[in-house]
Amino acid sequence: MVSPATGGGRGGNAGLAEPLLATNDDSDGAKHVFGAKAKHWVPADEKEMAASRECGGEDGRPLLYRTFKVRGFLVNTYRFLNLARLTAVIVFFAWRVQHPDSDAMWLWWISVVGDFWFGLSWWLNQVPKLNPTICIPTIPLLRQQFDLPDGGSNLPVLDVFISTVDPVEEPMLHTMNSILSILATDYPVDKYATYLSDDGGSLLHYDGLVETAKFAALWVPFCRKHHVEPRAPESYFGMKVRPYKGNLPEEFLDDHRRLRREYEEFKTRLDALFTVIPQRSEAHGREDAKGGGGAKATWMADGTQWPGTWTEPAEGHRKGDHAGIIQVMLSQPSGEPQLGAPASSDDNPLDFSAVDVRLPMLVYVSREKRPGYDHQKKAGALNVQLRVSALLSNAPFIINFDCDHYINNSQAFRAAMCFMMDRRDGDNVAFVQFPQRFDDVDPTDRYANHNRMFFDATMLGMNGIQGPSYVGTGSMFRRVALYGADPPRWRPDDVKVLENPNKFGKSMTFINSIPVAANQERSVMSPVSLDEPATTELADVMTCAYEDGTEWGDGVGWVYDMATEDAVTGFRLHRTGWRSMYCDMEPPGFCGTAPINMTERMYQILRWSGGSLEVFFSRFCPLLAGRRLHPMQRVAYTNMTFYPLSALFVVCYHLLPLMWVFNGRFYIQKPYPTYVMYVLVIIVSNEVIGTVEIVWAGLTLLDWFRNEQFYMICATGVYPTAVLHVVLRSLGLKGMSFKMTAKQLATGARERFAELYNVQWAPLLIPTLVVIAVNVVAIGAAVGKAITWGWSAGQVVEAASGLMFNVWILLMFYPFALGVIGRWGKRPYVLFAMFVAAFAAIAAVYVAVQAALAGNLLYFQLGHWSIGGAVSLPS
Repeated sequence: MVSPATGGGRGGNAGLAEPLLATNDDSDGAKHVFGAKAKHWVPADEKEMAASRECGGEDGRPLLYRTFKVRGFLVNTYRFLNLARLTAVIVFFAWRVQHPDSDAMWLWWISVVGDFWFGLSWWLNQVPKLNPTICIPTIPLLRQQFDLPDGGSNLPVLDVFISTVDPVEEPMLHTMNSILSILATDYPVDKYATYLSDDGGSLLHYDGLVETAKFAALWVPFCRKHHVEPRAPESYFGMKVRPYKGNLPEEFLDDHRRLRREYEEFKTRLDALFTVIPQRSEAHGREDAKGGGGAKATWMADGTQWPGTWTEPAEGHRKGDHAGIIQVMLSQPSGEPQLGAPASSDDNPLDFSAVDVRLPMLVYVSREKRPGYDHQKKAGALNVQLRVSALLSNAPFIINFDCDHYINNSQAFRAAMCFMMDRRDGDNVAFVQFPQRFDDVDPTDRYANHNRMFFDATMLGMNGIQGPSYVGTGSMFRRVALYGADPPRWRPDDVKVLENPNKFGKSMTFINSIPVAANQERSVMSPVSLDEPATTELADVMTCAYEDGTEWGDGVGWVYDMATEDAVTGFRLHRTGWRSMYCDMEPPGFCGTAPINMTERMYQILRWSGGSLEVFFSRFCPLLAGRRLHPMQRVAYTNMTFYPLSALFVVCYHLLPLMWVFNGRFYIQKPYPTYVMYVLVIIVSNEVIGTVEIVWAGLTLLDWFRNEQFYMICATGVYPTAVLHVVLRSLGLKGMSFKMTAKQLATGARERFAELYNVQWAPLLIPTLVVIAVNVVAIGAAVGKAITWGWSAGQVVEAASGLMFNVWILLMFYPFALGVIGRWGKRPYVLFAMFVAAFAAIAAVYVAVQAALAGNLLYFQLGHWSIGGAVSLPS
């Protein structure tokens, strides 16, 4: 099958796809991946490609990805504008220091320090983006190098990790769709294994995986037969338009109808498990009670008690206290294709007589949990998967993603492997990061879930340095890099990968597997044996006590004791000298779900920002890293970890209107006109830079504006809470308890965006509500002042800048305000009417209060309008 990332397959002539990127004609391939922004990017590796074509490379291997840079004029313009703004910021700061004049000097000092901080954080944010780089995998050349004429492949072995905890908070249908997309991906079926980590030890996940394995026997061959994309059935059947790319259109419609019915039945069986398991357990419980049994156990379908968490918790069978479980659901397939049977009866509803029906290895894992141990949440679960997989398949490469993400492009594994196996610097690549894409976000992306400024601008900038940061999902790792090995460029030739075996624990089987995993060329999966010694060894590496006295969670595996275990793990690899690569492909490699409820989204940002700040004040602070970390990479990580601190000054600026409300005329800096001129120059220059940035990043003004809005929203409530969390932690207290982001599952088109309009009140919303209220009061009071006292033309000009600031803040908080009014947010004009009514009410209150204080309400009502009515109000 032709890779969607190569530009072939859509035009109907697959034969022309392979030479497309093998030659130096990159224009069509770039347009296919870049879309509209292709005209702004040019190849930067033409000399390397020319040498590769002439001699086939130093060792006969082709180059497996292309490198593109922004066109010289555009990127140099971008750099010049950043330098010009930096100069303006420095001049502005120097001017303020030379003119310490304000109506409140204490506030002047706060604003000066804040301006310095804003300038510094802006520059740290911009510097890593001055050399954006895009790398495009050339999958046809990967096939040319590793695929064999007989249909076999020499591609390396791969392990896939999926992590889940709760079948309700993380809907099981999402998890099982993720599994199905993995089982059906376009990678040699005998060269990868999938491990589902159920950190809640739930029988629902286990039985759901049994049902999924059964349905996969139909779904996977159907995908291979008709070249289906995407290969998660929920997403595939939910598409309004499904372009056909297979070779059997005459059979497709019948196969499609039959499989859709099978999928609906599969979903019904998954839903039924929530009642079937309790009913089954109750029936067994009645029989057990007759024999004098005790606690009500949860029973498996084979009539044995479930060793994990029970529906009715009991000692040794509750969350945080249950035995370890491992079960191979689908055994390792043979190395030879196995054709299916022709359509016959209900047992064979589809004709798979010309389709390989083998399924890849599938393993259920639930680690042991006991009271008194810190199980380290997702990081701990991933480290157990790392050890368990080492004793079974022990692939040199690992890919992990969350249970609500699925493979959207079946070529994703091959695309990532292009970077790992490239002969230029592939040996030094620790991980390949895919951007996060979501397919359930509201059309206007009200809460910036797509985060396009980060994934399509910042990450491209980091890709031009030492590589993107790890974002926790959609990432392919080199196993030995996670084990703490140094990259080849920093590793002496006489030093072995395994230097200190004791740091890995006491399992000699696991320790002996490490040198084998270091062989990235290994293309044959180790035979899986589950005899008694192997089972005992697996149980041992899953125990809570296994990591005692080791370096797991520090120098080995995913890092512990951080809310953002993903970012700090990626940083640890970069600090060691490894690099990473950014793989953006079309269609996107992975897609997932995002919280479209405002409160859930803000809690998600709270966990990220609190975890980032923890990193900055920990032993993993980027400023303390050694010389192996690239200087610009250090700058990028510094900005990514200390950005919540800016909230302390943002909140101060947002509350400045209070000074004007109570003091009448108030100047934070004098001479005021000069101050306004500087501020306008800095603001306008920032908007111009943002415009150029969205051009080369291929974004829209809405993407940029949503990013600005949600930053301001988070800076008032979320980031200050994150700062408070770190302060509490530094004092030895517990800090905030970060909640897991709930994933919602809509049951119909009408309910698709229902969560967008649900209001979930939480203390996290209060600071932002206060800021909105302050600015609404400021505008209303300004109108009241104009009515009461009248303004001269000079006063109107002076007040205009303050009112523009108030309106700008309300505009920034517009998405938040829509979220607060719930279902009324479906009609934005309602919010506008509410603001106008609030302005009028506050103005009326102000007028009434001033009249009462003057002690002559009648005079004010009659005399003022006749005498002072000639004064014009500000527009």
